[in-house]
Amino acid sequence: MTEHQPCELCQGTGGTMLWQDGRCRVVLVADADYPGFCRVIWTEHVKEMTDLDETERLHLMSIVFATEHVIRTVMNPDKINLASLGNMTPHLHWHVIPRFEHDPHFPQPVWATRLRDADATWHHEALLPRLKQALIHLLGQPTS
Repeated sequence: MTEHQPCELCQGTGGTMLWQDGRCRVVLVADADYPGFCRVIWTEHVKEMTDLDETERLHLMSIVFATEHVIRTVMNPDKINLASLGNMTPHLHWHVIPRFEHDPHFPQPVWATRLRDADATWHHEALLPRLKQALIHLLGQPTS
């Protein structure tokens, strides 16, 4: 991304909004292969964790960990993958991905070569209210 290209995470939400406060938001990514895949996105356009001060880093990671907890509680995955890459979108965000032994890439990373077809056990639309309510219960009412 050059400085002339707009940032997709500054221009849009990056998924279906589940929860937000003044510093970050949690969104559900519409990915049929990985239902429950969430992103925790820092609102301000920064590239790296060390661009944040210590208090901001702690706040962001508390939201990442709360999101992991909610996904584990709602979906009972075999594993959770946490990743902060940003190579293609250099805007600080964390991927929180529930993994199941039957998912298309398990045990490989979700970006690896597909090993099998997806098992549509979970549906995006059904997960949205459950994940949203669990985040609100854990983190409190969203703010803007």
